[in-house]
Amino acid sequence: MADDTTIRDMFGIDADMPVPVLDDDSDLIPTIDENYRFDPQVTRAVLAGFAHGSRVLVQGLHGTGKSTHIEQIAARLNWPVMRVNLDGQISRADLVGKDQVVIEDGQPRTAFEEGVIPYALSRPMALVFDEYDAGRPEVMFIIQRLLERDGHFTLTEQNRVIRPHPNFRLFATANTVGLGNINGLYHGVNRLNQAQLDRWNIIASLDYLDPEEEFLVVTGQVPEAADTVGTDGVRTMIEVAALTRSGFAAGDVSALMSPRTVISWAQNSVIFGDVELAFRFSFLNRCDPSEHPLVAEYYQRCFGDELSVSEIVKAS
Repeated sequence: MADDTTIRDMFGIDADMPVPVLDDDSDLIPTIDENYRFDPQVTRAVLAGFAHGSRVLVQGLHGTGKSTHIEQIAARLNWPVMRVNLDGQISRADLVGKDQVVIEDGQPRTAFEEGVIPYALSRPMALVFDEYDAGRPEVMFIIQRLLERDGHFTLTEQNRVIRPHPNFRLFATANTVGLGNINGLYHGVNRLNQAQLDRWNIIASLDYLDPEEEFLVVTGQVPEAADTVGTDGVRTMIEVAALTRSGFAAGDVSALMSPRTVISWAQNSVIFGDVELAFRFSFLNRCDPSEHPLVAEYYQRCFGDELSVSEIVKAS
């Protein structure tokens, strides 16, 4: 470990928690995004994971930037990050490893190839399981062993016990809090085993940015937008995004505008010089056609301009 500073010095949060900074030059260290805005509470939770080895689960709707939040903290701590998406394709062999045929000295032989967990566990690294609530049951029980206090991992294929590196850290992100798809917003997620959920030391909740914070992110990423659309125009775009998020949470629309989509909208507005056309390209055209009139209403309520529904239907 190269240095220790405090959460106040590095993130401007009024707390004296020490912040561990690694002396590492790994290619897995994320790149710092100078425009990223940190949620103070989630930052403290994630830093507790880095400083004290706490297992931290970050929950929030999609597009809130859960994984990016962890990455941007790691970037400032100079800490390598490996992200694994627990979609339905991830298997036990992917996580643990498997025997494979290799050619050695011109002869084929069988050798064990380590999976993600043995690789990450033996290094200074933050392992992040994305879409944690979508993991298959057999995969989740493998992860459960990592959540124990000692976190030792038994590699039964090699009769070997792997002890975690002192600077190994474990995080996860999820759209739900482990109760499954109770509101119909997230198909494919599973109800989490409460015994496993209980093993996470910290569960943090991340919401969308405050509108003014999001404005700073968008204008920071696309400074030309302030000239092309105007600062009021950018703020109005963020208002439209907020309406789609409220509509999504209420089950009125099946898609929402994340901060990433708003940034795309701002970029396309600069490219095409047309906010409405950029809105169609960035968001509207990926919405269900039956929802176009409602999305058009969101746009009209914020911009005061009508989107042509007939043109929308024709285009769809």
